[in-house]
Amino acid sequence: MGAALFSAGAALVPAGTASASTSTTGRHQVDYVALGDSYASAPVVPTQVDATCLRSSQNYPSLVAQSRSATLTDVSCSGATTEDMTVSQKEGVAPQLDALNRGTDLVTLTIGGNDIGFTTVLGTCAQLTSGDPTGTPCRTHFASTGTDQITGVIKQTGPKVAAVLRGIHQRAPHARVVVVGYPDLFPDDGVGCTSKTVPLAMGDFAWLRDKEKELNDMLAREARHGGAQYVNTYGPTVGHDLCKPTGERWIETFAPETPAAPVHPNAAGESAMATAVKGVLARHGRHH
Repeated sequence: MGAALFSAGAALVPAGTASASTSTTGRHQVDYVALGDSYASAPVVPTQVDATCLRSSQNYPSLVAQSRSATLTDVSCSGATTEDMTVSQKEGVAPQLDALNRGTDLVTLTIGGNDIGFTTVLGTCAQLTSGDPTGTPCRTHFASTGTDQITGVIKQTGPKVAAVLRGIHQRAPHARVVVVGYPDLFPDDGVGCTSKTVPLAMGDFAWLRDKEKELNDMLAREARHGGAQYVNTYGPTVGHDLCKPTGERWIETFAPETPAAPVHPNAAGESAMATAVKGVLARHGRHH
């Protein structure tokens, strides 16, 4: 999702660098393209290999590529929205779908969080907490018009995701396309935590959990309708949300204690996402 909550230095290599593995078996090597936002690029997670997009060499696409001896072209970029699949996100960053071609074998996509303004939503929630720390100030704020604004924006994002999937199939007609959902950010039981590093009202944790589930449900639905597979990374990461202690926590707090962006996966979280992706790839065989 967005990079607005953090900044990071990085060791530099050119944007969009492909991490290639040479096959020694003589079999066709999988041409893998990774698309998406910061949950794919893994900002601040060591080692950062692209300062413009805040991309890690240990993000889930890199780990998946290593396990499959695939040639990876990783163009995931922090802050990306569905629009950035077909237009330049920023200077020096090409539209992500430009990385695709008829020879592409595998595509992963994590997108949608920035379309619904999730980073901004979290910032608003944090600002409202002091006024009602045990209540639901954020949920109340986003339902002030009588309907839940975030639910509405998620619904509006569905057709945008569908358009991205059509664009992927057009550019890479032979590729297996996998939509990767978002991991469990908040306690799945809805019980929050009180901490300076998680400045959210106790009653808003369940609402935020539900909004994330709505986002993931939309992504799963669009994948199903759009000729793609869906990877549920939420289930495998339950119990490792931002309220858990260091060592058990795969999603960092608003003030990370291990290298990661605020409210983003750390290295363990990216590894868990990679494991979920690998499981779907192995279990379902080739999609086309």
